[in-house]
Amino acid sequence: MQTDLVAALDIGGTKIAGALVDSTGALLTGARRPTPQQADGGRVMGAVHEVLAELSAAPEWSRVRAVGIGSAGPVDAQAGTVSPVNIPGWRDHPLVDGVRERTGALPVTLVGDGVAMAAAEHWRGAARGYTGALCMVVSTGVGGGLVLDGRLHAGPTGNAGHIGHISVDLDGDPCPCGARGCVERIASGPNIARRALDAGWRPGPGGDTSAAAVAEAARAGDPVAVASFERAARALAAGIAATAALVEVEIAVVGGGVARAGEVLFAPLRRALGEFATLSYVRGLRVVPAQMGTDAGLVGAAAACRGLPAAEPAS
Repeated sequence: MQTDLVAALDIGGTKIAGALVDSTGALLTGARRPTPQQADGGRVMGAVHEVLAELSAAPEWSRVRAVGIGSAGPVDAQAGTVSPVNIPGWRDHPLVDGVRERTGALPVTLVGDGVAMAAAEHWRGAARGYTGALCMVVSTGVGGGLVLDGRLHAGPTGNAGHIGHISVDLDGDPCPCGARGCVERIASGPNIARRALDAGWRPGPGGDTSAAAVAEAARAGDPVAVASFERAARALAAGIAATAALVEVEIAVVGGGVARAGEVLFAPLRRALGEFATLSYVRGLRVVPAQMGTDAGLVGAAAACRGLPAAEPAS
């Protein structure tokens, strides 16, 4: 029996991905374009249209009943606009209207990318069965989403849980969002690499200056690389502990490119969390790697569109 599908979009600072997603969370036809860097809003929207055109050419498109979008934020779900910090060409950009130009009368649901990731991890991933969860994307930026009382909590504008722009260093560096000392300014991949380079770390013969290269150097014992990841871990721990103190989440799920550093990130993160999560009701907070990988944004956009996830018993 064929089921209805959701056309899901995952929009970030480096890529724009799309897929047709079924009721089990399986991805069918997919498409992907790089996000035009430093381009005007029209060119970025053009890449979104290219992804939608490729999806709509698939024979399964006739089964699509809705469109779900998880976008780098902040987003405004009520207005249908986005202003991603890492896509400077989009400020109050009418993304939902632009999508509707290509999808017609299909209903469109817009949430932040962190909210989409939370929906995916609670539906099919590491937060499945938990009634309270904070799920985070640590990559080019730092986003997050919340599950409260067993349901996705997107908030009125679709941004609830945006932990990347909690200030954890009141006198810290200015953040592109306008504040100082944000989690993102300290813990995102580009800032991990920037900090290591500023402190004297130098890449290998290939010249790779990414956070992944810093992680590799940290595994090899480079003290500057280790210190940069420890600084990122402390910022993440402070933000996670603050969130847990406010809303009593039981688990924090960390995904994104930076999380692929593994124990280079998670070991100092768990140590630092012990320093910050000191209240009795947050001491048992678990921090685990995400399970949904690069599919999280697409699966989560579909889940948010379907009104999922519902709480299930933890296994």
